Amino acid sequence: MRTVSDYFVGKVALVTGGAMGMGLAAVEAFAAAGAKVVLSDVNDELGETQTRRLRGAGYEVTFVRCDVAVEDDVAALVSTTVETYRSLDAAFNNAGVMAVARELPDVSNSDYRRLMDVNLDGTWNCMKYELTQMRAQGSGTIVNNSSIGGLIGIPGRAAYHATKHAVLGLTKSAGLEFAARGIRVNAVCPGTIDTPMVRDMMVREGISEQDFIDSQPIGRLGRPEEVAAAVLWLCSPDASLVVGHGLPVDGGYTAQ
Repeated sequence: MRTVSDYFVGKVALVTGGAMGMGLAAVEAFAAAGAKVVLSDVNDELGETQTRRLRGAGYEVTFVRCDVAVEDDVAALVSTTVETYRSLDAAFNNAGVMAVARELPDVSNSDYRRLMDVNLDGTWNCMKYELTQMRAQGSGTIVNNSSIGGLIGIPGRAAYHATKHAVLGLTKSAGLEFAARGIRVNAVCPGTIDTPMVRDMMVREGISEQDFIDSQPIGRLGRPEEVAAAVLWLCSPDASLVVGHGLPVDGGYTAQ
């Protein structure tokens, strides 16, 4: 019986926003499971550094710079992946940004536009070109990174949550479009995960780690590798009946 870990041997995985946080954890998890991984990020220096580190550890990882908000970048990313490894078996569309919490009338147009460009349009761009390839080969799995912000509302986060709700809409509709054609599309909805982005938010907004811990039923922050484990499961045959689902990975936050 094949396990999640041996299923990925020789498979090709693509991770956007892969140079840090949940994206990097997913790159590491796919690579450790035997996949050939394309690590994509807008940060050239960090992406190259992480790729060299992982290749030095014996993993098959390739860095491709990509700004997911730029359609031509995404088209080139998927094309390079397929030219290099001949297929695309799994994709984790993780790249995303946040903005400082503000009441809706106080959100600047530039902040709103950037959130939409990266979180929503970026996911759209990635799905468009990934699904084009997967449709041609008749197989593949996609996991989008939504958020608990795709399931609930929080004051001050209207624009960010709008993008994450929209990601779940894309996930459900695309999941239904391709369910009978060997392609599954799902999403993860992480809660408060201990990532550089969350740490930066703590500093910018004056939120302490204990503030977050106090709101978590599990009594701690989540770890990037816990999200990565959910991503690999969703991309594996063990989740073969899971389609169009937004899986909370939040320590019970949305169960309250």
